[in-house]
Amino acid sequence: MISCRRPFIIALTGCSLALGVAYAASVFAQPEERPDAALDMLVHEPPTMEDLENSDIHPELKKVIRYGHDLFTNTQQLRGENVFNDMNCSSCHLGEGRVPFSAPVWAAAITLPDFRGKNQHVNNLEERIAGCFAYSMNGVPPEYGSDEMLALSAYHQWLATGAPMYPDKPIFGRGFPAPDEPEQTPDYARGEAAYQNNCAICHQQDGTGHYESGEYVFPAPWGDGSNNWGAGIVRVDTMAGFIYQNMPLGQPRSLSDQEAWDIAYYITSQERPQDPRYTGDVAETSERFGPTFHKRSLYGQTREHDGHVLGDHENFGEKGDIKPWNVGMPRFENLSEE
Repeated sequence: MISCRRPFIIALTGCSLALGVAYAASVFAQPEERPDAALDMLVHEPPTMEDLENSDIHPELKKVIRYGHDLFTNTQQLRGENVFNDMNCSSCHLGEGRVPFSAPVWAAAITLPDFRGKNQHVNNLEERIAGCFAYSMNGVPPEYGSDEMLALSAYHQWLATGAPMYPDKPIFGRGFPAPDEPEQTPDYARGEAAYQNNCAICHQQDGTGHYESGEYVFPAPWGDGSNNWGAGIVRVDTMAGFIYQNMPLGQPRSLSDQEAWDIAYYITSQERPQDPRYTGDVAETSERFGPTFHKRSLYGQTREHDGHVLGDHENFGEKGDIKPWNVGMPRFENLSEE
């Protein structure tokens, strides 16, 4: 795992957006001091919105990229149509999607189309974004080619300006790299204590998130306001990576490996809306999608302290019985096998 222990400033969404801009500035301000300089990796500094204003691209394209940025940082404006929980894109992809080790989204723009194990076919950038709506937003994606999808794609690609397509070396800061394996097996009780000590001040003791004047500032890590059981961050290792690399706010990598794994285990042991791929039986769903996804989550498993089977319900959250149109949609079935 790559280590980069320098002070970071992290942002989520809403009133904390300014912190994300400050973070990005701090990360990329002094390249001579960056510990990744000697690594044989692709290191990319995404352009800022200020760079966009100073660029010589067509004014109409600037408008679309601005709209994509606006949707990315305030996806709640699509609430009730495409978003059915309390999340924004920037809830997980921090600092406007620019932050290393917080799944910076420009990486998707230069590595797609590519095969994706989650749905077992080649995905393009729009399909990848659609997956975030279906799972992380517990929603229904905008249609391919729609104004919203085009704008979000344009913003992703703007952030990738200058980066090579299909790079021949690993991408620095990609994804949410998990911390080293803990010395002790992740534990619910330890995780709960660590969560209350480090996370509850922003995300609340009951995981419902923090709101100001009816608008959320810090997202809900579980419950109906959070992502559903199909979101990538419900995998224990992915959650551990997000926590270790980015949390608490403004103090990334301040938690020990053990604390990050324990908190991740605790959070991913809580209920949330049903996986939209649900077949009507949690054991069957877990088995069907286990090899490509749920083998790394606690979905379908029994909590030891109360005997509750995680995901054994038909609660789809605010979305109700609306099914995302992109889930389970096959691709390239007419291509012959070689």
